[in-house]
Amino acid sequence: MKERSEIEERYKWDLSKFCANDESFYERLEKVDKQIKDFKKYEGKLADENMVFECLEKEMKLLKEFSLIAVYAHLRQCENNADRNANEMNEKLVYVSSRFSNETAFIVVEITKLPAQKIKSMQQNPRFKNYVRFFEAILRDKKHTLSKKEELLISRISECMGGSSSTFDKFSDVDLKFNDILDSKGKAHKLNQSNYSIYRESLDRELRKNAFKEMNGAFGRNIHFIANNYINNVREDCVFAKVRKHKSALSGAIFAEEASEQVYNLLIEKVRENMDVCYDYFEIKRKMLGLDKFAIYDTFTPVVHSLNFKFTYDEAIEVIKEAVSVMGKDYVALIDRAKNERWIDVMPNTNKDSGAFSTGTYGATPVVLTNFEGNLESVFTLAHELGHAMHTYLSNEHQPIQTSDYVIFVAEVASTTNEMLLLNYFIKKAKTAKEKMYFYDYFLSQARATIYRQTMFAEFEEFAHAEYEKEKPLSAELLSDKYEELNNFYFGKRVMQIPEMKYEWARIPHFYRSFYVYKYATGLISAIRISNKILSDKDFAKKYIKFLSSGCSKDPISLLKIAECDLTKKETFDESFAVCHRFVEDWKKLLKMNNNK
Repeated sequence: MKERSEIEERYKWDLSKFCANDESFYERLEKVDKQIKDFKKYEGKLADENMVFECLEKEMKLLKEFSLIAVYAHLRQCENNADRNANEMNEKLVYVSSRFSNETAFIVVEITKLPAQKIKSMQQNPRFKNYVRFFEAILRDKKHTLSKKEELLISRISECMGGSSSTFDKFSDVDLKFNDILDSKGKAHKLNQSNYSIYRESLDRELRKNAFKEMNGAFGRNIHFIANNYINNVREDCVFAKVRKHKSALSGAIFAEEASEQVYNLLIEKVRENMDVCYDYFEIKRKMLGLDKFAIYDTFTPVVHSLNFKFTYDEAIEVIKEAVSVMGKDYVALIDRAKNERWIDVMPNTNKDSGAFSTGTYGATPVVLTNFEGNLESVFTLAHELGHAMHTYLSNEHQPIQTSDYVIFVAEVASTTNEMLLLNYFIKKAKTAKEKMYFYDYFLSQARATIYRQTMFAEFEEFAHAEYEKEKPLSAELLSDKYEELNNFYFGKRVMQIPEMKYEWARIPHFYRSFYVYKYATGLISAIRISNKILSDKDFAKKYIKFLSSGCSKDPISLLKIAECDLTKKETFDESFAVCHRFVEDWKKLLKMNNNK
């Protein structure tokens, strides 16, 4: 792998829009740190409307500056995680961020304690036009906000909470050891977190079976430690939800993002109604793999081989532009800007962050990190992250800073809509039945992993939290048995299981960010509907662009309605699942035609 110094500049992101250099970072951070103490003059005085406005404006100005340099430091670290200077910058940020949070904690508390009528009066005052959503949140959160002393205490306690997640990461990434696994010829292979995804797709069935057994079995051998760590995380969620007077941890998590328990419950209901999509998909894979019995370790095996899609980075950008051209010239032009202005850090280098992400902050164009390998997956990943980048750019361009930042609930819609447009492009361009079947497999594997699997995860974490809240004892055995029960349902009776799969829950890092995973499912369901509308109605892209430009100017359920995606209605889910069914049926027809030749 190349060192970062060996990578061409055109493949590296330009971070100067966030901060000129490391020296400038420290100068600007010091200025921010000095200004934090200025908020003391507002404490105890926020019954005065003028003081409220002045304080909020100062907070926004300082937050914008702090965010720019914070993003710079984070991205410098992502370039090379072994870079001492970058690591030290991020350490410095932690201390300043903590002071910023502590010294401004009184603002929301004091405004919340004002009479509701006074808050509404400020909300209606044109002077506060950019703070309408802020006051909405204040009024909505009023009954969940504690006293000034209590909020300060929670703010300080929070600094030493959340350790369960980092404990899991350190154990999983560093301390956990795996036994070697054997292939069908008896050859031993080293197993680790990185190469597991390669082995689970292997054409050697014995190798992929042993990979599944050892990966999940290793976590099973440490199940009591992991379970205790996770139960502490559940306890923390439930206690803090209770402190803030929410009826449950689930309610508190959904309330915090202005989402909807109705939508959450509707998702689970509709996924369970449409399990035949998964069951039929597994049956198609069984037949194409020529297996008498389909096992859980066969689920990732590709059914179409010898398709060698290869792309240069430049070719990938052109393909994505063509796929999203239905969005209009301005959208395509933004992708050109992303390439030409170096929003994207493209190539892998030593110690660079693995995977991919997009990030940004108000006052600068967004950035994308990816590790482009030239395969089809790299193209889909790039399209996905560019979807996030377009969302960030358009929201920042059309919203004031106060309403520019969108929540996770809508974030995954933008990225997966891009993916769906790209998928439809590839299917339309497919020259052979083999290529079409490859993309049918791609779509249904995405639906299984993103809609069905994430909903199963949601059911598991809901169970764990609900049991604790009912004062029922949680244990490694109870959690593993529940996961096994859910796994059996979501894979169906025709998929052969292995005993080690009951421990799979113990290796899912998202469980330490509770009630997060279901948003992946609602995101893809929304994206399927929206991409279909874009492709079938030439004027619909304008509505979608308006959605992307809306930041958090409304609650996420209302924002999606701008793009004619109403997740409170069963029909929305039905339309998206109908597309899933159509892919299954089209694949069956194609197989039948091929078999009759």
